[in-house]
Amino acid sequence: MKPLIRLFFRTVRLILTPFLLLGNRLTQPKGVERPVAEQAAVDARTRDLALYHFPTCPFCLKTRRTLRRLSLDVELRNAQHDDAHRAALIAGGGKPQVPCLRIAAADGETTWLYDSNAINAYLTREFGAA
Repeated sequence: MKPLIRLFFRTVRLILTPFLLLGNRLTQPKGVERPVAEQAAVDARTRDLALYHFPTCPFCLKTRRTLRRLSLDVELRNAQHDDAHRAALIAGGGKPQVPCLRIAAADGETTWLYDSNAINAYLTREFGAA
């Protein structure tokens, strides 16, 4: 019974994936427009951020839309198809859950932030419009 349920959900995911990606592509938010100097400062602050994600995960799509809306240049690390990124996610964060934002502080401390709502709240608080 368990293999049948697994097959059912894989089939549903296979059918819905193109629609999810197309819908995301067609409805991408417009990014924030900042003065060049201010955008350069934001880019410098985002250099120490990395988002571990799966390309078709709805929660990851939600987080990537926030990155686009805020015009943030955060490194995207595909933890689904890249074994090195998946291993780094498990080693650093402790679990293979996505989305996960890796925040490397200037003092060398690394924070792993899980949950799309928490990540979006952090990004909006740190980089949102004043």
